[in-house]
Amino acid sequence: MAELLISPVDQVSSIIDAQARAELKTIFANLSGAVKMTLFTQANPCPTCAEQRRLLEEVASVSGKIDLKVYDLVRDHERAEARGVDKVPATLIDGAREHGMRFYGLTGGYEFSSLVDAILMASTGVSSLDPRLESLVKGLSKPIHVEVMTTLTCPYCPRMVHVANQFALVNDKIRADMIDSAEYPQLVQMYSVSGVPKTIINGANSFEGAIQAEAFYLELLKAVEPEQYRRLDETIREAQGLRKVGRAEEGHLYEVLVIGGGPAGMNAALYSARKGLEVALVSMNLGGQITYTASVENYLGLGVAPGVDVIDLFMRHLEAHRIAEALGREVIRVEATGRGFRATTGDGRRYEGKALIYCAGKEYKRLEVPGEEKFIGRGIAFCATCDAPLYTGRRVAVVGGGNSAFTAARDLIRFASEVHLIHRGGEFKADEGLVREVTAAKNVKLHRNTQVRAFLGGEKLTGVRIGGSTDEAGVDLLVDGVFLEVGMIPNSDPLRGLVEVNEREEVPVGRDMSTAFPGLFAAGDVTDVKEKQIAIAVGQGAQAALSAYEYLYSKGLTKNKAEKRGAWQ
Repeated sequence: MAELLISPVDQVSSIIDAQARAELKTIFANLSGAVKMTLFTQANPCPTCAEQRRLLEEVASVSGKIDLKVYDLVRDHERAEARGVDKVPATLIDGAREHGMRFYGLTGGYEFSSLVDAILMASTGVSSLDPRLESLVKGLSKPIHVEVMTTLTCPYCPRMVHVANQFALVNDKIRADMIDSAEYPQLVQMYSVSGVPKTIINGANSFEGAIQAEAFYLELLKAVEPEQYRRLDETIREAQGLRKVGRAEEGHLYEVLVIGGGPAGMNAALYSARKGLEVALVSMNLGGQITYTASVENYLGLGVAPGVDVIDLFMRHLEAHRIAEALGREVIRVEATGRGFRATTGDGRRYEGKALIYCAGKEYKRLEVPGEEKFIGRGIAFCATCDAPLYTGRRVAVVGGGNSAFTAARDLIRFASEVHLIHRGGEFKADEGLVREVTAAKNVKLHRNTQVRAFLGGEKLTGVRIGGSTDEAGVDLLVDGVFLEVGMIPNSDPLRGLVEVNEREEVPVGRDMSTAFPGLFAAGDVTDVKEKQIAIAVGQGAQAALSAYEYLYSKGLTKNKAEKRGAWQ
């Protein structure tokens, strides 16, 4: 379809001129089913609402198959809330059933063609996607909110809006919003929009530019089904000869066994492979704590990068080497054997190595109260930076009183209607400036000397029971989500019996990352090295691998008979 450009005009002229109207009649001759256009508007605070209404009225007048309904956002708030509309002007396009195609702002300029496109798709029910791709899009099972930031003068933006609408048409769980950046500067600031089109997925993941439908599917998969994306991406890269990682085998004695897939573990495996060692990596996943990090801002050479992109960079570098992997496996016990070390996983599998580098990191502490395990992932979360946009206009609670708790609260106050900060002590432990910033917010409610007694709800979390130490009954607080920010604990239990841990349950290491047990090395957040940073963990992983190589070489335990290389290689 040729692009139709409609420019704002004065209040007397028709918005759609005679030539454009004639073109619309020709286009709308292809309409088969009825189309419902719904406009949510307001009179005073919305100068473009009246103009958008005039435009839609003229569009509807071109075809008898287009019906326009107009509602007021405040007066008809129940209807607006039911459709998830929170700003005006909002234009929703539906066919025989409700779709997720909607437009925020004036659909003039280049975006008029996007509006017409959406009307055609709603009427015919035809997405024009490749049938194989359409089947994949239909298979996406999690709710997805796509926001395409545009300007009315951008000739490339309608391409991205069209693809987003195609996906929304075929999958009811996908909502596609075109957003006129000029109309909503607060969203421009929130999403750091410096160029359009910029597409935001579920308020967190984003990319710039107009991409093809196949690439957009991969972006959605990366955001909502990262494990499925990883498997698909691995298959593609293996076919291209870019992925050399194999599957770790039970009973095989590797020269180096790496436990943990965070920055320390990945770099330990990488350095071991580059030293010519036969290495296996065993971990639940790749990424470690970066998985919960929205953006990384202090890793040399990367500038500011989303956490998922950093993991992807690390993973691709790692998998370009011949490394054996056993992912999705949690190591529960490490033992010394006559051949070296044996790691046993929760499902009973055993992996062996002559030397072992332990990089199992830390995990979030639990409160160990009723309902906690049930609602983790169903209302209880650990990364407010990642998930804050999901709680727009909703009530949340943050448990904790330190810097991490107040940082989480600061991230949430921009979105949530209420933020309850629950702290078991009387005094907060966070930095004074952070405390002042958070406590000054009008939507923050403080609960000092208060403990969480239980988490409440059915399939999803609906509340939290809180009370003081002497309050036996407790009080039920209605919230939609809870963020636990009560600290982290090292995953050092599997090493019990081999090495002694310190009072913080960290593994003591020397400058070469060696432990008190010969051949056993450790790196990353599980160690007693004070600072827990990505860059430090990466360095520790490299040092541990070099030390493991030195150990194996000195004992004559490595098949690599080449002379040792210099430190810079």
